[in-house]
Amino acid sequence: QVQLVESGGGSVQIGGSLRLACVTSTRANRHPCMAWFRQSPGKEREAVATHHMDHTRIYADSVQGRFTISRDLDKNTLYLQMDSLRPEDTAMYYCAANANWVNYCPLQGLEVDYWGQGTQVTVSS
Repeated sequence: QVQLVESGGGSVQIGGSLRLACVTSTRANRHPCMAWFRQSPGKEREAVATHHMDHTRIYADSVQGRFTISRDLDKNTLYLQMDSLRPEDTAMYYCAANANWVNYCPLQGLEVDYWGQGTQVTVSS
């Protein structure tokens, strides 16, 4: 059974930084796509950034230029570096992974087979 375990969430002031990590119980190269999603109360879960095994990265417009997604295959870990944080970034952040080969990891309609339990990020003044 594949498990994804997130860490790194917390409370930070506006303009601050956090680095989320997601460790997989399987080798990270078994998942062609990995991604970070987030969900705020009353809102739908949305994809923030996706990472293909070929290192292609796609970002939501709302985080472009502020967030960086990366994957360390040796450590079986997916990261999300979040800089210049804003109050609207406050959400539960989830790690996600797929099982089957795809050539592209879209923000919309990404097929997710595995989810982490989430880590809370709170940005305040």
